[in-house]
Amino acid sequence: MADAQTATQAPTITRREDYREPDWRVPEIALDFDLDPAATRVRATLQVERNGVHDRPLVLDGDALVPVSVLVDGVEATGWSMDGPNLVIPLTGSAHRIDTEVVIAPERNTQLQGLYASQGMLCTQCEAEGFRRITFFPDRPDVLSRYKVRMTADKARFPVLLANGDPIAQGEGADGRHWAEWHDPFPKPSYLFALVAGDLVANRGSFTTLSGRTVELGIWVRSPDLAKTDHALHALKLSMAWDEQVYGREYDLDVFNIVAVDDFNFGAMENKGLNVFNSRYILADPDTATDYDYDAIAAVVAHEYFHNWSGNRVTCRDWFQLSLKEGFTVFRDQSFSADQGSAAVKRIEDVRGLRASQFPEDSGPLAHPVRPDEYIEISNFYTATIYNKGAEVIRMIHTILGPDKFRAGTDLYFQRFDGTAATCEDFVASMEEASGADLSQFRRWYTQAGTPRVSATLTQEGGRARLSLRQSVPPTPGQPVKEPMVLPLKIKLFGSFTGRAMCDEQLMLFKDDAAEMVFENLSETPVLSINRGFSAPIIVETNRTAADLAFLSAHDDDPFARYEAMQQLMLDTLVASVASGSADHQPVIDAVRNTLTDGALDPAFIAEAVLLPSDSFIGDQMAVVDPEAIFRARESLRRDLGMALNAEWRAAYDAVRANRFEYSPTGKGARRIKTVALGYIAASGAADAAALAYAQFEGADNMTDRQGALTTLASGTSPLREQAIEAFYQRYAGNGLVLDKWFQTQALSSRDDTAQRVEALAQHRDFTLANPNRARALIGAFAVNQRAFHDISGRGYRFVADQLIALDRLNPQTAAKLIPPLGRWKRFDAARAARMRAELERIVATPGLSKDMFEQATKSLD
Repeated sequence: MADAQTATQAPTITRREDYREPDWRVPEIALDFDLDPAATRVRATLQVERNGVHDRPLVLDGDALVPVSVLVDGVEATGWSMDGPNLVIPLTGSAHRIDTEVVIAPERNTQLQGLYASQGMLCTQCEAEGFRRITFFPDRPDVLSRYKVRMTADKARFPVLLANGDPIAQGEGADGRHWAEWHDPFPKPSYLFALVAGDLVANRGSFTTLSGRTVELGIWVRSPDLAKTDHALHALKLSMAWDEQVYGREYDLDVFNIVAVDDFNFGAMENKGLNVFNSRYILADPDTATDYDYDAIAAVVAHEYFHNWSGNRVTCRDWFQLSLKEGFTVFRDQSFSADQGSAAVKRIEDVRGLRASQFPEDSGPLAHPVRPDEYIEISNFYTATIYNKGAEVIRMIHTILGPDKFRAGTDLYFQRFDGTAATCEDFVASMEEASGADLSQFRRWYTQAGTPRVSATLTQEGGRARLSLRQSVPPTPGQPVKEPMVLPLKIKLFGSFTGRAMCDEQLMLFKDDAAEMVFENLSETPVLSINRGFSAPIIVETNRTAADLAFLSAHDDDPFARYEAMQQLMLDTLVASVASGSADHQPVIDAVRNTLTDGALDPAFIAEAVLLPSDSFIGDQMAVVDPEAIFRARESLRRDLGMALNAEWRAAYDAVRANRFEYSPTGKGARRIKTVALGYIAASGAADAAALAYAQFEGADNMTDRQGALTTLASGTSPLREQAIEAFYQRYAGNGLVLDKWFQTQALSSRDDTAQRVEALAQHRDFTLANPNRARALIGAFAVNQRAFHDISGRGYRFVADQLIALDRLNPQTAAKLIPPLGRWKRFDAARAARMRAELERIVATPGLSKDMFEQATKSLD
């Protein structure tokens, strides 16, 4: 059951400024599990040491636990008490042995936090505060312990028993049971504890470290999924080698195991030596996984492996420092992925994701700094700001210092804080000490919320050009006034006549409200290329014309800046169209034609560059979002692009029509441009578009092509639409991960009847709120479908609110993460805003609401 939090109860607020070191430390812990889905008995032995001079009792966190027994130094304890969910034990000495015993029911744990059952196996998820659902313990990240774990279970039902660290013993017990013992020699916080028991098989491999040690690797799955694990195992080996080469970090245990779990709130979890993954980030073959899935698997495997150092060996002092491990590790996994394929395309994908999720978060009621100051429920701070903006903060440090000094800083950081719980300040200070740089003003990126806005105006007088810059950071909740940020801006000028660079790329550290740069001895009119490579996570407004943007989309030598120019040209055109009802599409058509026919460009880059900005991103540029007007403007430009460039789209499509599956940069690029071209052919209204899409759907030898065709058909009106939807379902019925795609594709359809369709899908026999992936696939996808969700009737708002209230009773953490679209009510017209706000008020008034949802919904009402 969820923890109740009614609207009339005063929530407990945790504040960063109130941090205090733990009263007691636990250098050693031994856990003994007698595993059973209905009743698992957990015996814990803690060696505790008083931290400092005080007389405060030992307080052990618990959540829905009832003590069966409590011993102090081997004797039944007296005087202990329960303070709410926590166990309080008065102690007089400086060191003691504490034994506790509890019984828990994994099969009834629908929150998927702590020890729970999933598809016949038992597994754990303890970040952020799930360990207290397993046993009584000071469940905070700055209590680091060495763990020894013993598990006993029915051998037929749970033949595989895994835990953190290395295996040290195993054996047979009575009545068909068996046991295994594991030991992790490295101190770790309780959120990194992991245990898995199930009927599993492993794809095994090995890796030899730089120092010559052999590490045994295992990807553990259910037997039918074994053939889909080769890609994940290959990605793991690549990650281990990359971390040694780029960061000098070597793996430290004898084994490294990964387990795939179907029911999981997160993407994956970096538990020391035993990573637990959502199955969607492990299982892949050409028939069931898209190129995006393949890329995501490699990135998440890398991310969790990299946490072995940036998160495990050096962990967080408290949860306010969450970006210390997550932002840094996202930057590391993004860099890894860029090195495996097209760095330009990877950067485009990362920035698109940042703008889709983090920029709206930074401009809404849930805005918070990269290092927050307070929270009610820490799970609500696993956000795009912590992860994606946090990664951009690390990237800026890398840009400012350069790769060599940055590496010196990370070496110092890992060396100095190995085996400890550190802070964001410790990381920045290590960078300063290793490089000699002063990052004192840069620290504002950790304390100020909001996306900085920069106005850049380039003027010319004869052979001189002047670039005038102004910056501002908008008010956010609790931070009405902001100070100037340090913005590393990469800048270059190009000649408007020759297209040649007029200067080398310059890195300007823009630190004040306003600044200027002067360029001398210019022989022609310059065109400004600014924030190249997206060197700072900001919004830039310039005085560049449509002609300037079209020019840069053809001539800029920075791939991201070239993409950005095209996107800005499209965005300006679409915003103008929404405002006036029409706009000149010809500049966009000409620019897209130029990009589409440039044989020197990577097809994957072309596909990204010619895609129109999303409905939601267009809306982000407007004071009041008009979903229907945005949809009409975007569809009009799509239609004109499709019609005017019909021959070019068909030539691009035909060039890769016969492409057979190969997971390679070339193969991925061919499939990407194929899907984009098909979409524009369909947008043109071509009579053969549906037949072309259906032929691709039927003939595809891979999921990327098949889902690309289905996506095109799903937004159309051809009878082939229903035929394809039904054929897809029948082909993949029983495959949960692929059915997620089936639900999601329909939820994202741009048809007029999408809301009705989604309501019906919520009643489908394969839909369940109990599985987080399925809930996200339908409810989460529909809530970001700007046109359907924001139907003026309000039916989309009611539907999502109904689903979130029901989901909150099962899994508050997943429910709370799906509420932000309702919280953006202030950006819409009065009618829509009133309906969205009413649904939020209904959620808050729901009896027994979890504190996860209470925090998100009440903040969204402010």
